Amino acid sequence: MTTDVAPLSAPLNIGFDYTRSLGPVLSRFMTALAQRQILGIKGSDGRVHVPPVEYDPVTAEPLTEFVEVGTEGTVLTWSWCPKPVEGQPIQQPFAWALIRLDGADAGLLHAVNVPSPSDIRTGMRVQVQWAEAPTGHIRDIAYFVPTDPGTSAAAPQAPPPPESKRDDEDRVTTIITPIQLAYDHTVSAEESRYLRALADGKLIGQRCAECGQVYIPPRGACPVDGVPTTTEVELPDTGIVTTFCIVNVPFLGQRITPPYVVAYVLLDGADIAFLHLVRGCDSADVRMGMRVRAVWRPKAEWQTSLSNIDYFTPTGERDAPIETFARHL
Repeated sequence: MTTDVAPLSAPLNIGFDYTRSLGPVLSRFMTALAQRQILGIKGSDGRVHVPPVEYDPVTAEPLTEFVEVGTEGTVLTWSWCPKPVEGQPIQQPFAWALIRLDGADAGLLHAVNVPSPSDIRTGMRVQVQWAEAPTGHIRDIAYFVPTDPGTSAAAPQAPPPPESKRDDEDRVTTIITPIQLAYDHTVSAEESRYLRALADGKLIGQRCAECGQVYIPPRGACPVDGVPTTTEVELPDTGIVTTFCIVNVPFLGQRITPPYVVAYVLLDGADIAFLHLVRGCDSADVRMGMRVRAVWRPKAEWQTSLSNIDYFTPTGERDAPIETFARHL
């Protein structure tokens, strides 16, 4: 077994649209933003909270007394952002700040558009810069700028606001905010050998020297004994279904039309199952203990990925007895 091959690394991008139903308090707050007004809510101790909270921090009772606050305020504290990432309010260096708006008692977190850290300070007065096309979202406030125009940065183009939904009374009831995370993922040396083997049409696991269990995908150490797993084992592409789920509900980004089956497949000779698709039969016919075989994609499409296996399909063999896989459920 070679150990001097560099681990594999690849960029990963994870994203989804976060959809939230607002409820009566935040719905009124967002609707006001679409009208270029900022609302707070008064608590039992007289403090005005912006953004409004649904329940009193003192008594835990529901709050209903809305108060319109000013569009100017005071910086309570701040932090400099020298390298903005995609999706942030300003695509050039700026400051994040807690801002206590006039008439409010709590700080609102938002961006302040200033050219350098020397142009912002605690106690500085700032004012709202509204987005060009309000939609009923916190980004209707594009950012804040100093009330002294001499310290304001050149106004960059505001990002497009997230989508919002309104009912017949033009009230914002739902907001949709895109969530994205991009990072470089580097796998272990053991996983790298496993992934490179997949590119050759092989399934490689690793055996623990103490308990003899075989793990696929491989792990650097046995979770049972805590010792390194140093023996590679080539496994067949046949196995059994341990547990499974029939997916009937469509969702955003779905690549297969429901219904279809996602199952834990325990390869012959392995001691841990992994998730994959089971196709080639009616979803209602999939069952625990069913024998399956991998259906590989065309070799020209192979990469260093488990997606080289398109899905698993029934072999037609007799089902495995429950006692042979019960401890793997």
